[in-house]
Amino acid sequence: MLVLAGVLLAGCGDPEEIGPFLDEKVPDGSTGTMLAARGDDIVLCRGWGGSRHRDAPAPGCDTVYDIMSMTKQFTAAAVLALWQDGRVDLNAELGDLLTGVPADKRAITVQQLLTNTSGLLDSLGEDDEPLTRSQFLSEALHSDLLARPGTAYQYSNVGYSLLAVLIEEISGKSYERYLADRLFQPAGMRSTGYVLPDWSRHEVAVEYDADGHAVGTPLDHPWAEDGPYWNLRGNGGLLSTARDMFRWHQALLGTEVLTEATRHELFEPRVREEPDDTYYADGWVVDMFDGLAARWHNGGNGRSYGEIARDPDGSAFVFWVANQARSDDDWNLEDLGPDLTRGMLERLR
Repeated sequence: MLVLAGVLLAGCGDPEEIGPFLDEKVPDGSTGTMLAARGDDIVLCRGWGGSRHRDAPAPGCDTVYDIMSMTKQFTAAAVLALWQDGRVDLNAELGDLLTGVPADKRAITVQQLLTNTSGLLDSLGEDDEPLTRSQFLSEALHSDLLARPGTAYQYSNVGYSLLAVLIEEISGKSYERYLADRLFQPAGMRSTGYVLPDWSRHEVAVEYDADGHAVGTPLDHPWAEDGPYWNLRGNGGLLSTARDMFRWHQALLGTEVLTEATRHELFEPRVREEPDDTYYADGWVVDMFDGLAARWHNGGNGRSYGEIARDPDGSAFVFWVANQARSDDDWNLEDLGPDLTRGMLERLR
């Protein structure tokens, strides 16, 4: 039995290494949920920090969190599922897939959107801005390019929201419905989505600002009836649980959802994230963790922060999310997170 930030953890496979490491790295006063697995077997799945709000239970393996930019891997997987099913060419150009695309953006390819090399800017505004799909498309397509498509890496939330538009256009379904039908249900994921899962409000984590003040759940922020507005849709804001994220990891070990060839496309490092010595694949970052090119991604919204990572062969997997990203003058999980994730992967191998 191990103690992590005041919460008893059971079922850990290597207590002599993992327990003391977590006790040292996880800051006192933080709260969240962590899952660690070796291949198909969960080593640890438990919340830490206890309940901090009278209407919220203590965090656990089935607590629902905003997974933020970790959403991008599902958008990328959905596009690649369309490719796998013969419904889109990754070299198809935006001008052939959408009407009314200005000349400077017609040659942007699906692959460039996936790898953040489209030249599009990062964001059009705040996540909660009430931007409809048509308004988003108009602003995105008439924005100034930061680089000629295909020539430079530029992280772009706009690009991933455009991919969500393409998923709707090609599939004939809403973005969330297509993900639910094509990815989540076959993977056995029952608690991932925007509004389709039937969560009770006490299952969703309350988020906190840097002063420790409760700012509500993700569902308390302005959304449209069918999910977040389009500055966020497709690039962030999906809600999920640690248990569901493990089910996604299991799906990526098999071929029921994506074939081996499609998974290769998903994880293939394609463009360097200069000045860092990391590479962007399709919704995943490829980084050298202790000599292995681990696939990972983080997410943050100013309130919550989390990370997901897996070894190339899926032998080690880590997912964790905290519902307070930082504490003023005390700790910042955006700074501490990479060492925490790296250390967990090393101790799972």
